[in-house]
Amino acid sequence: MARKPRYEVADPAEIQVFHAVQRCVRRAFLCGDDPFSGQSFEHRRQWIRDRLEFLASVFGIDCLTYTVLSNHLHIVLRSRPDVVAAWTDEEVARRWLRLFPHRRKPDGSPEIPSKPEIDMIVNQPEVLAQRRQRLSDVSWWMRCTAENIARRANREDECTGRFWEGRYKLQSLLDEASLLACAAYVDLNPIRAAIAETPETSDYTGAKDRIDDLAEREDRTRPNTHDWERSRRRRKSGWMSPIEINEQDDPAGPCLESSGRRASSKGFLSVSMAQYLELLDWTGRQLRDGKVGVIPEHLSPILSRMGLDATGWCDVVCKFGRVFKRAAGTPESLAKEAIRCGQHWLCAHQNPLGLSSD
Repeated sequence: MARKPRYEVADPAEIQVFHAVQRCVRRAFLCGDDPFSGQSFEHRRQWIRDRLEFLASVFGIDCLTYTVLSNHLHIVLRSRPDVVAAWTDEEVARRWLRLFPHRRKPDGSPEIPSKPEIDMIVNQPEVLAQRRQRLSDVSWWMRCTAENIARRANREDECTGRFWEGRYKLQSLLDEASLLACAAYVDLNPIRAAIAETPETSDYTGAKDRIDDLAEREDRTRPNTHDWERSRRRRKSGWMSPIEINEQDDPAGPCLESSGRRASSKGFLSVSMAQYLELLDWTGRQLRDGKVGVIPEHLSPILSRMGLDATGWCDVVCKFGRVFKRAAGTPESLAKEAIRCGQHWLCAHQNPLGLSSD
């Protein structure tokens, strides 16, 4: 059965959350040390991280977390057409010209767009509407990631041809349970792959960036990280969305970001960053040791709210990529998504999140 067109899965006009995976096609590694050639491509990890940070400052898309591994990368993204709709026409044009500049500086960075260049977009309503839509389109984010890295890698390898295995894989995350499990799955990938022992040693992950920023925080005695997460003081992780979403304090609207590093300052989980990182650390130790222990008492309510126990949680984090296909969520969420897509069912293991249907 042929895959559905991307526009039927990822609608840039809707706020949606996705897990995207892009794999390298060639035997030579995307990053790390290639055992066949003996070359090190470790520097390419920084290329990808820098590119993701740049795209987060341009697109109306929130990057929730990411991981760059030796031959593939994982990204969790949330499209924000509500944010893009709040931008002026000139802002849309300026952002598009940062992605596809007419002129570049000697170092390859885009020149500041001139007024005639901006007017060429602003004065054409159809072109402007198209550019506005693309700036909240996950497919265009992935295109701008993959094409840039492929060109740089081909130039470095002095070759031509396909660099990526094919078009990226995309999973819809339908509810908070699947989003929490997917974020943990992505952040713990280096531990599952036996590349790292702990989240704080898992380089080029969203979790590591957040942990590094916490280590640099001046006042570590303050338990509340809600305001600090939304500040401009997060040097490494400030381009990603805050973790905690506070329905009482966060504005109901698009929640525009003033720092210019990300689309918005809205969180995505009903847990604090400290709680998420603690849960991540505990889960990583269970996966590494291969035996599930007793979850700490203060973390247990996080899983209990979603109907999960420690065993079910560790199992779904470990096997997330295998038990879910095009969409991830509770049985109820998957059933609703199947109806929306005009299908009888969506491929996933029976009750993969282990949730009660009560």
